[in-house]
Amino acid sequence: MRNHLVTVAGLSLIAAGAQAQTPVLTVYTYDSFVTEWGPGPAIETAFEAECGCDLQFVSAGDGASLLARILLEGPRTEADIVLGLDTNLTDAARRTGLFAPHGIEATLDVPMFWTDPDFLPFDWGWFAFVGNAGGEMPSNFRELAASELRIVIQDPRSSTPGLGLLLWVKTAYVDEAADIWAGLADNIVTVTPGWSEAYGLFLEGEADLVLSYTTSPAYHLIAEDDATKVALPFTEGHYLQIEVAGKIAATDVPELADAFMAFMIGQEFQSVIPTTNWMYPAVTGAEGLPAGFDTLITPIQSLLLLPEEVSEIRDMALEEWRAALSQ
Repeated sequence: MRNHLVTVAGLSLIAAGAQAQTPVLTVYTYDSFVTEWGPGPAIETAFEAECGCDLQFVSAGDGASLLARILLEGPRTEADIVLGLDTNLTDAARRTGLFAPHGIEATLDVPMFWTDPDFLPFDWGWFAFVGNAGGEMPSNFRELAASELRIVIQDPRSSTPGLGLLLWVKTAYVDEAADIWAGLADNIVTVTPGWSEAYGLFLEGEADLVLSYTTSPAYHLIAEDDATKVALPFTEGHYLQIEVAGKIAATDVPELADAFMAFMIGQEFQSVIPTTNWMYPAVTGAEGLPAGFDTLITPIQSLLLLPEEVSEIRDMALEEWRAALSQ
């Protein structure tokens, strides 16, 4: 009996030693990325098959909450990679001094020439209001404000779509942005912390429109064979979102982090983006986009501020938004 116990204990120590030698890569990301229907599970399986490591996704709310968490944790953060910021947050993220250059040169299919040395895109899309086919369809923010439509939006302080809407209105209307928000205030049913909560309320019938993406109807069409959800084309154009990842400078697994960044723009990662994250991939493979993406609207104009421009106007735009909604 004693010999048996010694053998089991010895095997346990060996197993524990092997487990301890498995490197761990910790990636902070937003909630919907790691759900069972999001891209996280497939990406985790594919990367672990290559790296011989343990890839651990840690969800941290919506995209803007990622930056808040990194700021709170500082150099002691457990993250090796932060995945889910966008260009509206990269200037603020860079100023923390917590991120290192990615060192990757790649041909990307994003709608701008990419030169950022610290942050690398993994997908992109346009913000849009999504509603039900056959319903009232305003063609701009003024018409939306004049309507009786109920809308759900996200908080720009915690959500990248919420911040994107704030900048969409500010970019399109400049000095008149405060008036647009004053007009929209009585249309807003609620402001949610993140995208998932807002979209869920829309699907439950609590609102006529929800702030989402031009690609959102592709989910319903492809995954549910439901063609009743539509994105509304706005004559002002639509604000562009480019989602990015960055490597934490203090990571204790720098080679593994570099390997993940390179993997991120490869086809095993990129091919799952359209039908799990429901966005356009940063690198489109030879097979192109899935059937159904050809039915989506294409904005007449893309609106986008440079990261440093966002830092200059964000506080002003946020105050206009807050003042209008507090009336």
